[in-house]
Amino acid sequence: MFEISTVLVLALGTFAVGTDAFVVAGFLPAMANSLDVSENAAGQSVTAFAVAYALAAPVSATLTARLPRRGLLIGALLVLAAANLGSALAPNLPVLILTRVGAAVGAAAFTPNAGAVGAALVRPELRGRALAVVIGGLTAATALGVPLGTLIGRLATWRIALGAVAGLCLAIAVAVRVVMPALPGTERVPLRARLAVLRRPGVLSVLPLTVLGMTAAYTAYAYSAPALAAVGVTGSAVAWMLVLYGAGAVLGNLWSGQATDRRGPTWVLAATYPVMAAALALLAGSAAGDPPRAVVGALLFGWGAASWAQTPAQQHRLIEAAPQEVPLVVSLNSSAIYLGIALGTGIGGLALEQGGTATMYGAGAAIAVAAWLFLLATTRRRDPVRISGAGKRSAAGGGARHNVIHE
Repeated sequence: MFEISTVLVLALGTFAVGTDAFVVAGFLPAMANSLDVSENAAGQSVTAFAVAYALAAPVSATLTARLPRRGLLIGALLVLAAANLGSALAPNLPVLILTRVGAAVGAAAFTPNAGAVGAALVRPELRGRALAVVIGGLTAATALGVPLGTLIGRLATWRIALGAVAGLCLAIAVAVRVVMPALPGTERVPLRARLAVLRRPGVLSVLPLTVLGMTAAYTAYAYSAPALAAVGVTGSAVAWMLVLYGAGAVLGNLWSGQATDRRGPTWVLAATYPVMAAALALLAGSAAGDPPRAVVGALLFGWGAASWAQTPAQQHRLIEAAPQEVPLVVSLNSSAIYLGIALGTGIGGLALEQGGTATMYGAGAAIAVAAWLFLLATTRRRDPVRISGAGKRSAAGGGARHNVIHE
């Protein structure tokens, strides 16, 4: 019973982390206006969070390896709470960026350890489902947390929204202390040993694609408020469109896990990037126009589905490339995801400033095409586009592999 309670509490924690990471997208104009900076400048707070997370994840795993797990998770949540409170009270952009970096450090310490603890607490045959629940909190945040934060930001202020995230982190820290049993730390692995896996050719051909794919996915997402305004979506309708994006993200992630087992990761990725490119290109063509809301909603759904369908397939390819280093390559993939988010946010801000929303959407579409071409160029004979049934050998335990997408 305590194990189930702990897994659910840890899932709430990853939900808070996911909401914290992307909630800024919904109230970016209000934040920029309040801090008296451009939307491009305010969007760099998302870039700062993503870069800090990408760099902190492997370092944090090394430095905190021997710490008791319960204390580590509570400490990470307290750092998240303090950083979000600091963001809510930030008087200017430099302070905001500094507190977003602090939040990223807390997130990088919490998420991978939450997944590991959830798997360790249950029987071996239930580990896949435990991991799915814990890491599923991140995907749920995309579907629910970000739109809810956006709605709070519109009904109150963006500062209240970030303050609410801080309060949620504090409440979860208390819950972790109450329901989670004491667990020891693990053996410390030097950072140099952790990064040695990067020398493997299979890993080197996969991680850059993660960066490219997430760059494409997030070129416009951090600026979703002005991006949606360009296609006629304003006010409370922004939150509902982000709900559609999140619903696509959840379903795309689920479909990818199943399709990767049936047809192989390369087939999934070869289908995913053209969908992303098409959705973003059509949004670029609709910018400054007045397309039907149903069409915009369908494009947002497709964009979200394609964005999050790539992660289980990429994780599967990494596990095949380094089967003895699964926790490590999943952690490195998480760093690559956030590095892509940082690059996408930076490119999107520059495109928005220089050419407007159509240019921003178009840049995302072009990068999605580049990701597809990179996939075709680096796919080896031993990792072909497989037909139905070829992935059966990986079906056992596939749930664990496909759902640990942000460790």
